Amino acid sequence: MASAEWRLPEPIILTQFDVDVTLGTGSFGRVRLAMHKSTGTHWALKRMKKANVLQSQQVEHIMNEKDILATLEHPFVVKMAGAFQDGRFLYLVLEYGVGGEFFTHLRKAGRLDNNTGKFYAAQIVSIFEYLHAQEVIYRDLKPENLLLDQEGYLKITDFGFAKRVFHKTFTLCGTPEYIAPEVLLNKGHGAGVDWWTLGVFIFEILAGQPPFVDSDPMAIYELILEGSVRYPRYFDRQSKNIVRKLLRADLTKRLGCLKGGADDLKRHKWFQGVDWQLLYEKKLIAAIIPRVASATDTSNFDPYPDSVEEAGMPMYSGRDPFLGF
Repeated sequence: MASAEWRLPEPIILTQFDVDVTLGTGSFGRVRLAMHKSTGTHWALKRMKKANVLQSQQVEHIMNEKDILATLEHPFVVKMAGAFQDGRFLYLVLEYGVGGEFFTHLRKAGRLDNNTGKFYAAQIVSIFEYLHAQEVIYRDLKPENLLLDQEGYLKITDFGFAKRVFHKTFTLCGTPEYIAPEVLLNKGHGAGVDWWTLGVFIFEILAGQPPFVDSDPMAIYELILEGSVRYPRYFDRQSKNIVRKLLRADLTKRLGCLKGGADDLKRHKWFQGVDWQLLYEKKLIAAIIPRVASATDTSNFDPYPDSVEEAGMPMYSGRDPFLGF
């Protein structure tokens, strides 16, 4: 269970916050920096339009996100301080990743060197090891879903596709370039999909683009099922080896899915030299240290125009599928 010190006192309502600039937008709404007035604490307030959530048939995903985040506590997982709703919107009060999106830092760099890539990939291993121990699969790893904190460590966010799975699930979800073959084949999938996405992630951060790329999602799916990956010449032997072992269509041979689980990854030669305990305790100097002037600095986020559409939005009426949010 998440630590009580992170939870805001209930009931939470919008008037308790001073809402500031937009940090990001998505299909259901936007995320804004907000100060909780009585505690003086700053948060990322994720606001989702009920009408859009219903129209997209994403009620279950949104409820999963809220319920799962409420139970998690890990240094590289974004913390949730609370959730509430009004007539038009659902709100999640989330830890603010002041260092901005990892995606932005990756695009600026083009690609990461081996040691920098290893530093961030190791944090993903730590996250997945923790989530899988809680029977949670994440299913949506990509640079856009990772934030950096003030020290330059990761905070994984956006748990909309996360799910507690005790055996297999059959929902088709994820970003096209990152979808595992067993998801495409609708064979049912489990935690192994996360290890596949780690392979795609390592390739992308070291190469500057994912291994399976095309403008047409169907063509991407064909490439994934074909399974042939062309490695840039600058990939060393061990980085190639770890990606190959993660991008195995056969789950009985995929790294992370074997008897040793996450320990097999930790022992892989590519991760040689990583002190996993010091990493978890955030005692290593981060590979990318964002420029941060204060805890409320928003300069690491792209500016977004303010939204004016909310004012005219109708209140949601009818049977409420968001009971208990």
